[in-house]
Amino acid sequence: MSVTRPRIGAHVPTTGGMAKRSIAYALEVKAEAIQVFASNPRGWAMPDANTEADEAFRSRAAELDIATYVHAPFLINLGSPTVATYENSLASTAYSLRRGKDIGALGVVIHTGSAVDVNHVSNAWKQIHDGMMPILEALPEDSPTLLLEPTAGQGQSLVKKLDDLVHYLEALEYHPKVGICLDTCHVFAAGHDISKKGGMTQTLDLLVSIAGAERIQLIHANDSMDVCGALKDRHQNIGEGKIGVDPFKELLAHPAVANAPLILETPGQEPEHGREVALLKKLRG
Repeated sequence: MSVTRPRIGAHVPTTGGMAKRSIAYALEVKAEAIQVFASNPRGWAMPDANTEADEAFRSRAAELDIATYVHAPFLINLGSPTVATYENSLASTAYSLRRGKDIGALGVVIHTGSAVDVNHVSNAWKQIHDGMMPILEALPEDSPTLLLEPTAGQGQSLVKKLDDLVHYLEALEYHPKVGICLDTCHVFAAGHDISKKGGMTQTLDLLVSIAGAERIQLIHANDSMDVCGALKDRHQNIGEGKIGVDPFKELLAHPAVANAPLILETPGQEPEHGREVALLKKLRG
């Protein structure tokens, strides 16, 4: 497919095996790209790889030309002042990158996290640098990219608005294996009004000026149950929330997302995601 048109797909279930369930879901909703959890998203467990299952999935995805991404566990918070959480976060991030490589994923998404305590912010940036640089430096050439996903801006979020990504990129020394995953619900919740005409273009232009177009490598395409600036991470189906349909047309037309697949993380399963994939493809033109 042309590199000037972003792929469109969804987060898919893995229960029953990626080679069977995840691929079957992708085919049912006509996804060109998928995102999976490589381990329990709400736990620290790091199960051993099943080489045979990984190979079966990788081969099938390649055969069908389905691009794959991994979402690392939600518990990861590299900025946490709690030593155990920080150490588990480093281990889980490294594990997720390894698992991503095992299954042929192009990127591994982690949330940018929180300093938790306002007095911990400067320490948070230092520990992110000190813990993550050895992991990034050790990545092989064919490793997936680590994709930073800004959250909805609540509490002591390290990335309250997109401008704060500068600090994260600085902490990671603008490493070539670091990219950005933009979640449309999160960025709207954080106060960037992408629902107004021109708002999505303006927001993407800002992100390009901060990170460079080449680092924008994945989009989580989600509408929002809540208004702009609500600091609430509550996803809604495309066109049924406060963002609406038109901003996604604007998003798909922006040159910075030409090579950044759109992945749905919206409510529902095959019927809903099938309709939304079809809608986004129509908007893509």
